[in-house]
Amino acid sequence: MAKELLHVLAVDDSNTDRKVIERLLKVSAFKVTVVDSGSRALQYLGLEDDNNTAQDLKVNLIMTDYSMPGMTGFELLKKIKNSINFEGGYLCLKEGAEDYLLKPVKLADVTRLKDSILKTVNMEIGQIQSQKRKRNDDILPVSSPQQPTQKLARL
Repeated sequence: MAKELLHVLAVDDSNTDRKVIERLLKVSAFKVTVVDSGSRALQYLGLEDDNNTAQDLKVNLIMTDYSMPGMTGFELLKKIKNSINFEGGYLCLKEGAEDYLLKPVKLADVTRLKDSILKTVNMEIGQIQSQKRKRNDDILPVSSPQQPTQKLARL
């Protein structure tokens, strides 16, 4: 089975910057979707016109330029945050970003970001598996493999 690529939505009004980001991400084994504006990003995510009905897209990362005409990257993050549950820190981080890259983007930045995303995805998978095990433990009685249960001993 082929390993599923992490999917990045890259948003930048500069055609040159979009191409550079797309190439760097693809070289680093990401699946990449590029759009040229915040409104196109919202359309892709199914969030335009304050519809708030996000499509079930598997997007692991949204990279956005901060300074774009029409809608800044900050405004885009704010609209996404209002539509989907995100967490963050200060300014853009406060609006849902977990990290940021400065232009010009370098391969080392992309590699660091990929490692961070993979770590987060693996932690989420571990949490889901732990919750499933706990639910199964709550449902199924646990018995020691060396000793039969009381009911089996009486039969």
